Amino acid sequence: MTEETVRTTYFVRGRVQGVGFRWWTRSRALELGLVGHARNMDDGRVEVVAQGPADAVAELGRRLSPTAAVDPTSPRRRPGRVEACVALPGQVRPDVTGFVEK
Repeated sequence: MTEETVRTTYFVRGRVQGVGFRWWTRSRALELGLVGHARNMDDGRVEVVAQGPADAVAELGRRLSPTAAVDPTSPRRRPGRVEACVALPGQVRPDVTGFVEK
């Protein structure tokens, strides 16, 4: 049985540029087996496009959420400060491989 593949674009707002947020996001996405990208936007947000198993994409969304539990002593803590995260579903693209920082 295979799980449904989904694609979601997250727009993350807050202090998320210049603090290692894209690198952290890429690391979490790869741990979850996702493909896609994280890129800085001109308006200060970070766009995160994640594609893969529905439960893994949802888990990344939970980790990007401003209400995610963040342990400040953990070496894997999320950098910066997330004020808002908006998710938009998208069309799965079969040509996407890897997870990159743009």
